[in-house]
Amino acid sequence: MKLLVATEFPPNASGGGPAVVRQLLRAWPTSDLVWWSGLAEAGSRFGQACAEHACAGIPAKLMPHHRFTGLKSALLERGWAPLASLHLAQTIRRVQPDAIWAIPHNWSILPLARVLPACGVGFHVPVQDYVDVHGQVEKFGRARCRRLATLADRLYTAATTRDATSRPMMADLAARTGAPAAQMLHAGLEAGDFAFLESRPGVAAPEIRIAYAGTILAHAEFAGFVAALQRIRSALPRPVTLELFGAHSYASAPWFDAAWMHEHGNLPEPELLGRLRECSWGFAPMELTDHDPRYNRFSFPTKFITYLAAGLPVIALGHPESSVMQMARAYAVGLATAAATPEALAASLSAALSDPDPWQTFVRGVLRCARAEFDAARMRSVLASCFAQCAEFTARG
Repeated sequence: MKLLVATEFPPNASGGGPAVVRQLLRAWPTSDLVWWSGLAEAGSRFGQACAEHACAGIPAKLMPHHRFTGLKSALLERGWAPLASLHLAQTIRRVQPDAIWAIPHNWSILPLARVLPACGVGFHVPVQDYVDVHGQVEKFGRARCRRLATLADRLYTAATTRDATSRPMMADLAARTGAPAAQMLHAGLEAGDFAFLESRPGVAAPEIRIAYAGTILAHAEFAGFVAALQRIRSALPRPVTLELFGAHSYASAPWFDAAWMHEHGNLPEPELLGRLRECSWGFAPMELTDHDPRYNRFSFPTKFITYLAAGLPVIALGHPESSVMQMARAYAVGLATAAATPEALAASLSAALSDPDPWQTFVRGVLRCARAEFDAARMRSVLASCFAQCAEFTARG
């Protein structure tokens, strides 16, 4: 089966969403995989190969990150998107895929929604994040974000098959569109990860090493977490360190202290997993307020699953209704707290971090959660079935 992946990001992009796609394509033959993206490759460090990568070439200077965001967004919508739609349609006609995996990420929503419903090829749509999160309303403009969100919903509804990133998102999409998701599709644990967890011995390590993987999005909560740790560091039974993994450096942040914080950079997935397995806990914060409920309640950060695969109990901090907090509390995978002040958070952390062997305390919850929610082999099987349905649609003409 020839599969076309169509989205904004290139095959070897950093971030949780691209990592999920790469993991689920792990067994897909390179000769049968074609990739279409808006953004060009910056390197091949994650090792995702494909038979062809067709790039619609969003100019890097047009990405609305900081300056002139309204103007850049307008140019992307009115200038780049029509050209990208032609490029995508031409790519589909030339490649003639059996199925399309269409991932509606940010600006790719515009060409995907314009081309795919009438292209004659069955397509599968996962929703990894809603477009109106992470301050993108401020960057893209409220009306434009609303248009993108509406187009993403239409694309999801028109898809041959579909899935979503969390159970709350699945319920929300079904209620609003009437279209059910085949599964909760996210990062998962492989057979080797389960074998590691089941055989991992309890260890009373000489240090309490707390890992954070990825970009910091909940800035206030992260700073509050550091402040709480600072209060209790001297009273803990063992030295505590904060281990930061990801593409961004935080050495200039006001909370950063090189005496007990270490940055490790953006590591390939296998190396990252190995380094995380040297730690004691994984930290997964979400916002404590409901300022960004579309992210808090419906998105699910990949780092949570990565921590489980590494055998790390999770410190979940966030609004009680957030997807992470609901999952952490349902399975007792570690400390789940909504403490909103450094004093209250310090008290919760002091009790949890004083545990000499947290793995033995939470191993049952971690394994139960991983098997029930994040089994990669099961997710691949369901996804393959979705692609087969898409191919059947294409074959019927």
